[in-house]
Amino acid sequence: MLLKSADNKSKRETLLEELQRSQMLDTRQRKWLREELSRLKKGIQGERDSAHYLDSYFKNGVNSVLLHDLRFVVNGEVAQIDHLIINRFVGFFLLETKNYSGSLVINEQGEFTVEYDDGRYGIPSPIEQSLRHERILSRLLESLDIVGRTQKQLEFHHVVMLHPKAIITRPSTKAFDTKNVIKSDQFPTWHQQFVDKAGVGAVFKNLLNVRSLETIKEWGDKLIRQHRPADLLTLPEFMQPKQPVKAAVPAPMPIKQAAVPSIQPTQPVPAIVRPASTVAHADAPAKRLICAHCGAKISFPEGKFCWNNVKRFGGVAYCRDHQALF
Repeated sequence: MLLKSADNKSKRETLLEELQRSQMLDTRQRKWLREELSRLKKGIQGERDSAHYLDSYFKNGVNSVLLHDLRFVVNGEVAQIDHLIINRFVGFFLLETKNYSGSLVINEQGEFTVEYDDGRYGIPSPIEQSLRHERILSRLLESLDIVGRTQKQLEFHHVVMLHPKAIITRPSTKAFDTKNVIKSDQFPTWHQQFVDKAGVGAVFKNLLNVRSLETIKEWGDKLIRQHRPADLLTLPEFMQPKQPVKAAVPAPMPIKQAAVPSIQPTQPVPAIVRPASTVAHADAPAKRLICAHCGAKISFPEGKFCWNNVKRFGGVAYCRDHQALF
C-alpha cells in the first residue's frame, strides 16, 4: 500500500535553470549550477524509475506500506531515505536509488567506483550511506514509540537500486556480498527470494510479533508527520550575488569662468506653474527603470512586473537576473 509519493522538486529545477541565464556568474558558479542541475535531474529520474516498479509491486499489497522520499532531522543529523517499506512483521526496508551515467564497479573491499569514457571516479558507498540512515531512523522510531509487539528489536534491511540498464561489475560473493545491490526492475524477484530464504521457521517466529495493516499504516503516518523537506530555494554561500564594483570617477577639473555681467530684466519673469497632476507626492516611491540591486538600466516591462508585485519586491524594481532571487 502506497502512503507517500515523492515530493515535487520542480521549483528547484526552475531556479537552477533560471540562474544559468544570468550574465553575472563567474566560472565557479557556472560549473556548480551545471553539475547541480545534472545531479538533480538524474536523481529525480532515478527515483521515478524505482518508484514505478515499487508502486506496481506493492499497490495491492496487504502486508506492507510504502513511502517515497523521506527526510528526517534527528538531533541535528539528517537522513534522506529514497524509499521505505514497512511490513507487518516489523521489518523496515531502506532503499537507496542511484542513477549513474557510467558503469558501476564494486571491488573486494566494498569500494564503489563509476567508470566513464574520460576516466574512473570513486564514489561514497551507498550501503554505508543507508546504514547511517538506519541509525538516525532507529532513534526516531524509538522516540515515536514504534516497537514490536513483544518488544523485539526492529529489523532493518538495505537495498541499493540502480537503473535497469546499468552495468555492474561485482567481486566474488566470498570477498564482498553484493546481493542487495540490484537493478530497480529486479526488486520483485529479490523480495520473493528474500522471503523464501527466511524459511518457514523465521515466518513462524515472526508471527508472534506480527502487526495489523492498520498499525503499520499508523506508523507510516507518524513518519510522514516527521518528514522535513529541504528548502528548494537554498543556495550555497558562494552562489550569492555579488555587489557590482563601481568604477572610480575622477574629480572634475576646476573651470575658470569668465565674469558674467549682471543683467536686470526690465519686466518681472513670471513663475512657471505646473499642473497639480504632475507634482509628485513627497512620500510616493520613485519608479525608475534602474535595477535596485546592480544599478543597470531595465526595460519598462521589467519595472512594471516588479511594481505590480509589491509584496514580493517591496515596490522596488529589479532586472530579470535579480528578480529570480526573490
